Parts: sequence; structure tokens; C-alpha cells
Amino acid sequence: MTKDMMREIPRATAKRLPIYHRYLRFLQNAGKKRISSTELSDAVKVDSATIRRDFSYFGALGKRGYGYDVDYLLDFFSKTLNQDRLTTVGLIGVGKLGNALLNYNFRKNSNTRVGAAFDVNEEIVGKILSGVPVYSMDELEEQIEAQDIEIVILTVPQETALDVVDRLVKVGIKGILNFTPLRFDVPRNVRVQNVDLTNELQTLIYFIDTNLDEVDDESEFF
Repeated sequence: MTKDMMREIPRATAKRLPIYHRYLRFLQNAGKKRISSTELSDAVKVDSATIRRDFSYFGALGKRGYGYDVDYLLDFFSKTLNQDRLTTVGLIGVGKLGNALLNYNFRKNSNTRVGAAFDVNEEIVGKILSGVPVYSMDELEEQIEAQDIEIVILTVPQETALDVVDRLVKVGIKGILNFTPLRFDVPRNVRVQNVDLTNELQTLIYFIDTNLDEVDDESEFF
């Protein structure tokens, strides 16, 4: 799939692809050979029309009256999501949230792992936490280049976040999963995915209190 095709895919669709991939892996392990959009809808809790629309961005993935071939779909989405190669991620900031992410370390996804962590706390620098070595922030650029890290998770205090992001951009980082409340102005070749846990919780409370259904914004594109 070309980069031009990827840019045409709505963000909401892209966010659902890992959900489809995870369930297809489950189906394959269970020996399932084919599945309809209705069956897939019941399993992943996404309506069948949305699934068919999501799949249509990638061409003809199924056959009318037959459904979808599980092995083919799994192989296709594995390649689309780069699940056929190991991605090493850096973690910057080993506080409470950083420690939780180290303990988790994407254990449900054997193709992604945190390979290096960075912090200013001298009590943990040089140690191995949850199987991950912790480096000094002074070694940030050196280790990112040495370990060919292209993506980092940012969990530093907000007063230091901007300086860290500037360093990451200069060293050539391509993606940042940002857990700080700040929003950064970065070059177009750097993608920042913001994760605001407080906002997500407030949104959940809003929908519960108002008894409304959340609607995906299909107009938001890469």
C-alpha cells in the first residue's frame, strides 16, 4: 500500500485496524477459516456497515455471499500494520505512569516492545526495570541512534516536555505517543499521538450523564 493510499484513510478507520487484527489472530488460533462482516461486527462491537466501509479503503478483501478469508485478512492487516517486524520503542520518563507502561510493555503484542527507558533520577539510571535498561537523559540521542528507535512514549513532567520534544525532533524521531497535557508544534514528518487520560475520563462521564452515543468523526484524516 502506498503512502498516498494511507493518507486517504480516515483516522477513525486507522484506529480500528488493530482491533480487527487482534480478533483475526484469535480466530486463526481457534481454527476459523472465514467470517462475515456481521459475525465480525458482533465480536468487535463495530457495526457491519462500518467494517465494510473500513475494508473498502484497501480494495476487495472479501466476496459477496462468502465473507472474508481469515488467513488472508490476517496476513493483509499484519503487513499493513507492520506486524511482520519488531518495533523497538523508547520510554522517556520513568515515574508512576512510566513504570506502569514498563510493566505492561505491550505483552499482548509480540511485535512491539519498549527497549530503552530514559530518566533523570540517578537512583534508577543504570538499572534494569521490568527487563528494560534505564539510561540517563544525557544518553538520549546516543541510544536512540544506536538502537534505531523511531518511536518514543513521552511521560515526562510538562515543564520539561518541550525541551525533550525539541531534542527528539533533532535526533530524527518519527513518532511520539504523548501522555503530557501539552500539544507540540513539530515538523510534518513527525507524528504526535496525544493521550489525555483526564480528557478521556471526562468524555466518558459526559456520555454517561447525557445518555448519548459517541459518534466517530469520519471526517478526520491522516
